[in-house]
Amino acid sequence: MAVLPVLVFPDERLKQPAQPVGHFDHALRDFITDLEQTMRAGPGGVGIAAPQVGCQQRIVIVDVSSKPKLVHHGCLILINPEITYRDGSVMGREGCMSVPDFTGNVMRAQNIKLCALDARGAKLELACTGYEARAIQHELDHLDGLLFLDRLVSRRTDLFPRKKYQ
Repeated sequence: MAVLPVLVFPDERLKQPAQPVGHFDHALRDFITDLEQTMRAGPGGVGIAAPQVGCQQRIVIVDVSSKPKLVHHGCLILINPEITYRDGSVMGREGCMSVPDFTGNVMRAQNIKLCALDARGAKLELACTGYEARAIQHELDHLDGLLFLDRLVSRRTDLFPRKKYQ
């Protein structure tokens, strides 16, 4: 297991769309283990996408279970994910390991449904709401070469210096 180096904006690799995963093998599961360890090594991290560590594959991990009183599905490993339904719209503050110095207000769907594959290639179908839905949408944006900076409500009034973690 290893903590992988995280790419930081304005690294051009963060703007590249990721490719679908085609092989579900031991190497993929080893990479997912390293990706999860990388997510957990950062302060307050609840998600990470493979492109953030320079791997252009459609893999994300989301785990909001550390946040109290939230509805969630535990630690989600989502491969080749697709959102199939969106409902509602809500503004919320987002941060990102690849944009360590800022947070910003972003509009996201309140409720989503998605399909994906797990680490062994089995199909998953999930309905998510609230903070978990926001985190998933944030991570899926990375797969399309988007950062939360690309979705700010207003670049002038909705980008904020990040509070420093102790």
